[in-house]
Amino acid sequence: MLTFKTYNRKKTVVYTGIIIVLLAFLMVRLVYIMVFESEYLGKKADEIHERERYIKAARGDITDINGNIIATNKTVCTISVIHSQIDDPEKVISVLSEKLSMDRDKIKELVEKVSAREKIKSNCPKEIGDEIREYNLSGVKVDEDYKRYYPYDEMASKVLGFTGADNQGIIGLEVQYEKYLKGKDGYILTETDAGGIELENVAEKRIESVKGNTLRTSIDINIQMYAQQAAEKVYTMKKARYVSIIMMNVNNGEIMAMTNVPEYNLNSPYELTDDLKQKGGKEQDMLNKMWRNQCINDTYEPGSTFKVITATAGLETGAVTLNDTFSCPGYKIVEDRRIRCHKTTGHGSETFVQATMNSCNPVFIEVGLRIGVDNFYEYLKKLGILSKTGVDLPGEASAIIHKKENVGQVELATMSFGQSFQITPLQLLRAVSAVINGGKLVTPHFAVSASDCEGKSVKDFQYKEISGVIKEETVNNMRYVLEKVVSEGGGKNGIVEGYDIGGKTATSQKLPRNSGKYISSFIGFAPASDPEVIAICIIDEPEGVYYGGTIAAPVIKELYENVLPYLNIDKSD
Repeated sequence: MLTFKTYNRKKTVVYTGIIIVLLAFLMVRLVYIMVFESEYLGKKADEIHERERYIKAARGDITDINGNIIATNKTVCTISVIHSQIDDPEKVISVLSEKLSMDRDKIKELVEKVSAREKIKSNCPKEIGDEIREYNLSGVKVDEDYKRYYPYDEMASKVLGFTGADNQGIIGLEVQYEKYLKGKDGYILTETDAGGIELENVAEKRIESVKGNTLRTSIDINIQMYAQQAAEKVYTMKKARYVSIIMMNVNNGEIMAMTNVPEYNLNSPYELTDDLKQKGGKEQDMLNKMWRNQCINDTYEPGSTFKVITATAGLETGAVTLNDTFSCPGYKIVEDRRIRCHKTTGHGSETFVQATMNSCNPVFIEVGLRIGVDNFYEYLKKLGILSKTGVDLPGEASAIIHKKENVGQVELATMSFGQSFQITPLQLLRAVSAVINGGKLVTPHFAVSASDCEGKSVKDFQYKEISGVIKEETVNNMRYVLEKVVSEGGGKNGIVEGYDIGGKTATSQKLPRNSGKYISSFIGFAPASDPEVIAICIIDEPEGVYYGGTIAAPVIKELYENVLPYLNIDKSD
């Protein structure tokens, strides 16, 4: 009996101890919840009785250099329903199906769905939203939102890019400067009962949204329009695959215009252009092709415009002087290759200046061989050909070029006149700018500054520059030579009355070489003696006459005839 009583007593002590420990734990936990988590749990309790609706922030505007708005917002509405608050489902279904032009059965399905909030339609025109609001339908919410709007439709579409359904940048400047352009959403908190019904006569908590920053760019809408019109004209006339034009401030890298025709309508960016509809294919592949910016996303063989780089390297290294004489029989043999000149009968005896004016391949092969592989690649590096330009747009392509250790005499020969490698049009424009602007390698760019909705400066964008990549003597010599190319040589169709223009033409045959397809181009700058602007025109696969001097040079001429007076650039004496 004693043993049994002892056993029970021990058992009672154990259970009592356990109970005391549990009670102690519960007391500690209770104190922790009441003291340390009271604020957090209070907020959670409030949330149960609050319904949150976001107030979408307006996206920041994008302007040109003069403050003209080129991307902004339109007010739209989001229509939604709260099931627990609907008094007259039939009326709600009838009004929404009529005003929104939606299928009645689909509306009914959404209205009868038991959920805290069901979206019926977004991006609804404000006028329609206002009409629905006037019906004062219980359980129907009309919230204002913003949709991106581009006042100039197609203008600079492949530069600006567009936004998605959530108003977030997808491509172009819209995505590149997302952190500056996106605003800060606000919200409305509405008190509800346990059943989710909004309480009457209870004030809403409202935190207003903050509009995104305004992005000021270097684009000038007038110059952009001139460039696009000139590109569209030759695109139509020559039935080309595409036409690209870039115009840039030669001294600081600000891009004044960039067009790739055909452009697309930014206000309906998922609607294929007519030419793509005719060609057919997978829709997403065609859209990607339509959105592609050929100036920076695609590479091409530059052809004779690259002779500007070879000539510069030759003069810099002393491999050639302006007065050196050469003889062109119409070809040059390099190792086992016979490389012909575009003039098969040859140019005969000519100075280096004349050879540049004539765009003579054999002479530039000779100059390239004199320069040598190491020096040639050193100047490719100095002039930015071996690196991306750093332009403030996504998806910039790199040059497709031989590794230096794999370059023999034949490769060096073909590279000397712009074949057997590929670069982007913007890489070439940047390199030639450094040759003629005093030897400064600039960073091409669009963004100039960002400011908040009150006009206060948020950011002044700065870009890398490298000075002294070319000697002053070489700069002056190249300006002289390239002015001769336009005034007396193959670039005569680029002459602009009253102005001294420098430049270089090119006609490069696309791969495979027997395809019969060409790229025609011209790069020109003004004034030749003291350059302020530089521009390039690329015409891909023109029909009929395809020589760069015949069809591309006149495009830049037409552009400059409009732009140079507009920029108040003085005429030559």
